[in-house]
Amino acid sequence: MGKVIAVANQKGGVGKTTTCVNLAASLAATKRKVLLIDLDPQGNATMGSGVDKYEVENTAYELLVEEKPFDDIVVKDTAGKYDLIASNGDVTAAEIKLMEFFAREVRLRNALAPIKDQYDYIFIDCPPSLNMLTVNAMSAADSVLVPMQCEYFALEGLTALIDTITKLAAVVNPGLGIEGILRTMYDPRNRLSNDVSDQLKQHFGDKVYRTVIPRNVRLAEAPSFGAPAMYYDKSSAGAKAYLALAGEMIRRSEQNIQVKRA
Repeated sequence: MGKVIAVANQKGGVGKTTTCVNLAASLAATKRKVLLIDLDPQGNATMGSGVDKYEVENTAYELLVEEKPFDDIVVKDTAGKYDLIASNGDVTAAEIKLMEFFAREVRLRNALAPIKDQYDYIFIDCPPSLNMLTVNAMSAADSVLVPMQCEYFALEGLTALIDTITKLAAVVNPGLGIEGILRTMYDPRNRLSNDVSDQLKQHFGDKVYRTVIPRNVRLAEAPSFGAPAMYYDKSSAGAKAYLALAGEMIRRSEQNIQVKRA
């Protein structure tokens, strides 16, 4: 059964969408079957996957509100070699429409139930705010991956996010927890970055990925070319970092399976 991971941080500009696109592409390159769901109305993950958000016919709106068949909505031909549920401005209306439905918090979970077994990993790119779209993502997820910069205000944001995860686990998704904390845009020459990184490891232990994502111009340029970094410049430090993260994630999953079987 596929693992559903919400990629979330209530603070914007932390590399959330960059992580979704590049991690999905890296896992797909290892022959894993991957689905990326873009729940952010900005549609950046859609564009970064090489899909024109202005031209796409069906989006997450049709999945959540109109309950169209999954096969009619999913985009198979993406630059990252993974499947995609696209997003654009129409998804903004989904948040308003969802308020009209009974059990609105679990619409995405119910939509994914029939197709979850088709994938090894399902990533959900959440909006940078706590709204009904984010609640749906976390209700559908097995865990939450948190990208964050190593700076003071990011620690405050992390505290708020963990509080949100705890509350949602208590109300709509008892199994929800943190998949991992990913340090992004990392500069080892910066003393504050190192201090915050040390605090993260002290408080969260092995929940902090060993892989760090460096500040890298190729990662910033790749979306404008409609491709993940590994297809834009596979030799770049950013592309290599996300491939390393994919490897670390696979190893963790295999270790967890072995522990459960023991």
